[in-house]
This record gives sequence, structure tokens and C-alpha cells, in this order.
Amino acid sequence: MPDNTVTRTATGGEVAQDVVSLQSTNGFNPGRNVTVSRFIFSCAPTFLLNGLARGVLGMAGLGRTKIAFPSQFASAFSFHRKFAICLASSSKGVVFFGDGPYVFLPNVNAAQSLTYTPLIVNPVSTASAFTQGQPSSEYFIGVKSINIDQKVVPNINSTLLSINKEGFGGTKISTVNPYTVLEASTFKAVTEAFINASAARNITRVGGVAPFEVCFGRDNVGSTRLGAAVPTIELVLKNNVSWFIFGANSMVQVSNDVLCLGVVNGGDNPRTSIVIGGYQLENNLLQFDLASSRLGFSSLLFGRMTTCANFNFTSAP
Repeated sequence: MPDNTVTRTATGGEVAQDVVSLQSTNGFNPGRNVTVSRFIFSCAPTFLLNGLARGVLGMAGLGRTKIAFPSQFASAFSFHRKFAICLASSSKGVVFFGDGPYVFLPNVNAAQSLTYTPLIVNPVSTASAFTQGQPSSEYFIGVKSINIDQKVVPNINSTLLSINKEGFGGTKISTVNPYTVLEASTFKAVTEAFINASAARNITRVGGVAPFEVCFGRDNVGSTRLGAAVPTIELVLKNNVSWFIFGANSMVQVSNDVLCLGVVNGGDNPRTSIVIGGYQLENNLLQFDLASSRLGFSSLLFGRMTTCANFNFTSAP
């Protein structure tokens, strides 16, 4: 059942096999090309490409399924089911299959500074089409609370932060959603706290710019190594670790004079309460360790004087 996860369209397709070739690496430099001789994939009707970027010829599955890239590569090359993604903001990023090191210029091994939190399995599939009893292949983590400038955001319905037996609620990581999506009451609580913390810094709110509801004038907003000097968003996760979202990942510059909080309202009763979108993932290295069912995250690499675009794509080992 091939599925366009952007348009949420699924249909019937055929299972096929072919040779796939990809570039190897020692974690520092690109290496020789290696191949998987019997790579399994789904051949789908071309209408499933509708809604994708121009020139795209298919979708690469990175989920929990046994025929997704991480599982097939782990089997072919005899390494643990583990991969890492690093999305750049204005250039090409990188995906590593297998363990680190994950080294970015100038000689920064992002694998050495990962913080870990458990990956949670949603017992109900979130795909457009699925078999009854099939769990979700997407990646969920446990958010316990949200802080703005070290203050707990009040009035968040804690029951929405857990996944219920019908598969609703919880927090997932998604490269499909361009920005973080919050359930309506959570959106209201978080944005109100962010607006109040911004006012305490003399940052002036201005009218919203679609799709964003919360925007600010650039006046009184300084610049730091971690982006705009705005309140820090902290996701407090299971294992009592925190994912900090700084200005580079929270604020979207929509004009020379206006910055907007890169969070959108997901409405009432969405399938997932919090979806951490692509913009919030940029220049953060995320390691998905399926073998140990945990997520490693680096936080913003700007703090280590590098970016996801700084992998050495050209030099030979």
C-alpha cells in the first residue's frame, strides 16, 4: 500500500526488487559507492507524486517498517538498525545509516554530544491506509511539559501528551510538516506564554502572517549565535531531559521587519497533539536508534560552531 504522506493518499501498488547504490562514509568523508543487490521497494502509480516537489520521483521510507531504508541497510551491511538525519536550512543536509561518528567541519563529532530519550510506539497506525492491529511506523517521543524561559507553561491538558488506546495524542517527529503543529488548547497555552515572555523583553507583537498567528516586529530583537534573541522553548521529555528550541528554530523571518513564531494551530482533536515539524529540526542532528528504541538529539549545532550543511561531501577518505 504505497502512501504519499504529504497528501495522505494511498493506493495499491506492486512489490519489486532492484539494485540500489549509495555512497559509504567513515563518518568524516564520503567513501566508495556500495550496493544492495535485492533492495525491496513498492512501485506505485504516478498520481501519488501529486503534491510533491517538482522533479521528485518517489518517497524514501525511513520509518519503523521492515522494508524501510534503515532496516534493509542494517540487514545488508550488518549494522544495528540506527540512522541519523541532519537537515540544513539553506543547503543540502545529510542522512547517515548506521552508527557514528557523524563529523561536521571543523571536526565536530555530533555523536559525542547526543542527549537520549525513549522512542514510543503508537499502537495504532497513523498511515493513510493500514491493516487493523498494525502499529504506527512513525516516531513518537514523550513530552512531559513545556517551559518558556524556564517557566512551566500553565493550562496544558496533560492527558493530551500521552497516546491513548485509540492512538490519539502524544508527540511525533515529522519531516512532512514544515512547522510544528499544536493541538488548539496547547497552541493557545504555549503562544500566550511566549507572547508574555516576549513582552517582558520589550518585543512588540504585530499582526499575524499566514500560516502564522503569532508575529513580532524586529525592533528590540537582538541576534545571537543561536538565532533571534527571543524566549527559549523547552520540551521536557521522558528521562527528565530537555530539548531546547532557540531562536534559529523557533522564529521565521517573513519580511525585513517581521518575525513569526514557527508554530501553527492544529485545531481541536487532531490525531497527534504535538507534531515537531521540519523547521524545528533544522541544524539539529537526530539519531533514531531502533535497536534500542531511543532518540538521540544534539540540540542546535550552531552552539558547536557548525551546521548540518558542513559535512565534507567532496573529499575522498
